Amino acid sequence: MPTEAARTGPAPGALLLCRAAPASVAPVAHLLREPMQLTRAGEAWSVLVPEGGPWRDGAEPVDRVVTGWATALAVGAPWPVLALWWDTDHAGFTLASGFRRPVGFVWLASGVPAGEDEAMRTFAARMGLDPVLDVQALDQLTKPDSAADARTRLRGLLAVLARVGVSLPAELAPGEGAARLREAAARRPDSLPVEWPGWREAVAERDTVDHSRLGPWMPWTGGPRARALALAQVAAGLPLLVRGLRRRGGGWAAAGALLLAHGVLGLTYDLTHPRD
Repeated sequence: MPTEAARTGPAPGALLLCRAAPASVAPVAHLLREPMQLTRAGEAWSVLVPEGGPWRDGAEPVDRVVTGWATALAVGAPWPVLALWWDTDHAGFTLASGFRRPVGFVWLASGVPAGEDEAMRTFAARMGLDPVLDVQALDQLTKPDSAADARTRLRGLLAVLARVGVSLPAELAPGEGAARLREAAARRPDSLPVEWPGWREAVAERDTVDHSRLGPWMPWTGGPRARALALAQVAAGLPLLVRGLRRRGGGWAAAGALLLAHGVLGLTYDLTHPRD
């Protein structure tokens, strides 16, 4: 008789691939307030493995949640964020980079494409993939293939991304449940947990961060423009948050919330660490 897993399909899960080293990703990721495990996924890549509370509790579908997280992480950051996600009926990916509209593709659980070919080409361009060879390989993922289910499609995507340095650990294969993936990530020797420490601890933590790895977008990196940057983030984050909440757009709401959080942290840091 079929098992429960076979009847219901794979448990929902997700991975967030960031084109940056863990030291650059961790200070931003903990502001999402989602328990995650962070580890390397290639020389210039990191992967965040979320606990998955929002979709496990049934509040929101996994694709909407991770699109919001990816958008929030990528807003203003000098690196893109690629979210891989799957549930019992679908699987897909979303690429977020800066303030540009996220782009992605979806497959049914059986592997039947349910996205637009043009989205895949836009994805290739933003990732800096070869416009001929890599695009041809990606095009194959948009064609019907009775032998390829959704998990196989995601693995095919990762095989193409290996050409830009993505090397996802074997134990973090797409298709597994969030809890199992997080446990596997935690066992890796270079893994570290990412959790929201609270506002006071988050501000204090700024003293121990290697600021040079975070880029000028981060308001606590110091310098004469720190306060102006923090105020700009608050000013930009508020309308984005309102827009996302009004239109039920999880991505922009999360982006607005993250900008507000960074701005408030920057202003708090400026007040608690006055310069002579």
